[in-house]
Amino acid sequence: MKVLIVGGVAGGAGTAARLRRNDETAEIILLEKGPYITFANCGLPYYIGGDIQNRAALQLQTPAAFRDRFRIDVRVLHEVTAVDTAAKTVCILNHSTGETYQESYDALVLSPGAAPVRPKMPGMEENAVFTLRNIPDTDAIYEHIAQAKPKTAAVIGGGFIGLEMAENLVQRGLQVSVVEAAPHVMANLDMDMAHALHNRIRAAGMGLWLNRKLTGFTKDSVLLEDGTAVPAEMVILSIGVAPETGFLRDSGIALGSRGEILVDKQLRTSAPDVYALGDAATVENLITGKQQRIPLAGPANKQARIVADVICGKEAAYKGSIGTSILKFFDLTAASAGEKEESLKAAGIPYRKTITVSPSHAGYYPGGTQMTVKLLFQDSGKILGAQIVGGEGVDKRIDDLAIAIRFGLAVDDLAEMELAYAPPFSSAKDPVNMAGFVAQNVLQGMVHPIYAEDVAGLPEDAVKIDVRNPEEPQRVGAIPGFINIPLQQIRDRLGEIDLSKKIYVTCQVGLRGYVACRILMQHGASEVYNLSGGFSFWSSMDKDRRGMEEAGGKNITACGMQI
Repeated sequence: MKVLIVGGVAGGAGTAARLRRNDETAEIILLEKGPYITFANCGLPYYIGGDIQNRAALQLQTPAAFRDRFRIDVRVLHEVTAVDTAAKTVCILNHSTGETYQESYDALVLSPGAAPVRPKMPGMEENAVFTLRNIPDTDAIYEHIAQAKPKTAAVIGGGFIGLEMAENLVQRGLQVSVVEAAPHVMANLDMDMAHALHNRIRAAGMGLWLNRKLTGFTKDSVLLEDGTAVPAEMVILSIGVAPETGFLRDSGIALGSRGEILVDKQLRTSAPDVYALGDAATVENLITGKQQRIPLAGPANKQARIVADVICGKEAAYKGSIGTSILKFFDLTAASAGEKEESLKAAGIPYRKTITVSPSHAGYYPGGTQMTVKLLFQDSGKILGAQIVGGEGVDKRIDDLAIAIRFGLAVDDLAEMELAYAPPFSSAKDPVNMAGFVAQNVLQGMVHPIYAEDVAGLPEDAVKIDVRNPEEPQRVGAIPGFINIPLQQIRDRLGEIDLSKKIYVTCQVGLRGYVACRILMQHGASEVYNLSGGFSFWSSMDKDRRGMEEAGGKNITACGMQI
């Protein structure tokens, strides 16, 4: 058996290694158009910022070492330019010699990946504009900073690479601005969960421009559609990636509208004996059932194992993905799994949601941080998605929730999960358990939530109560219009509360508000609502709104509410 593999990073190299473990006799040729294989592309920003100081550590395997270990014919600087599925051949350009030649195959694996989008725009050649995908890109950025010594930089795009690069450029001493065409950074999060990241961007001294599209460049700035010139002596473009599938245009292999390779559960393409995986191929979204690209390293590595097994005649299938992902941004961690509220709305999928704020470990053990957990679920209790923003321990909790989503668990299962506990690591009621408890309460009608985005539109004649202790609103602030009646005084002051009106309750994070709601409901209140996430979550939104106004900009959501 002769197998050609196009692309030598995570998916391609993983497929080659698994193939060799399956079949010692197969002829395996790995074709990579760049000079490196199996490098740590997720670690590239941290080398630029200095957290990773050994450049050699970025290259997980050299072509020679890979060849020696697996007896695989590794050909770097060899680009596949065309595929003939009828003749079962590929056309290859050797960039070292300029030679073009053909190679036949019994099985062909396509793992070309996706390249950063780099549209041509006015003035682009005047500035130092970079994208980040591979080690040569990393070297170019690193050397430019060392030699040109720019003082300002703009990062265009607030996704994973954009924010990672923004942080690492700050660590290199540059004044950085983040420009995002969407209403908020991090497309995997909802707006309400992105407020904390917006606030952290500003706290780091960065400029933040949202709902602003890039229109051009000068030698020392980027130009936005409203005429703003943002200082930038260098620019990182991080506005998305596109599948590198141009070489398949005349191959007969079925592609999607954006050039993505369409595959089945065995990762077979429409052409016989041709397989595809990684950032250029589609997978099934396990929540919506739709085919889409989910360009993440974890799924690509799992797909590599499956492709190799299928080629070797084993029963294997890639069942789909929920897009579990995580970001480190200074002292914050932002993570998600499954669908977000914005996409559920767009797809017309009914859902419920809760916001819980929990400590990373037992409150009496020093050094803990808070994390905010957003849970999305159906009336049946089935979990659709989760997002967490906080400090330590976010990674552990998103993994718990990802497992729950992946295997179709419900909020009752979160409540019942038996998770590791010791004071330095968690609480007896883990944040995952707490998310399950609160969601159970909502489904059982024990509490009726409202959300931070609802506060501005509450009826003027409604009763609004802040049940925190008196010193708390004085110390950290309060929501305008809410009167302070501490939780421990609620029962004694029922005569001051018109139980016939709608009553809205808040506390710091939502727990005391829930207790107050239970008291009021059992004393005859007809409609009582608790602010999900409490003042803590609302104040993050309010701080972001004020930051926008101070910057002279307005950020408008789809529903028209200024935030």
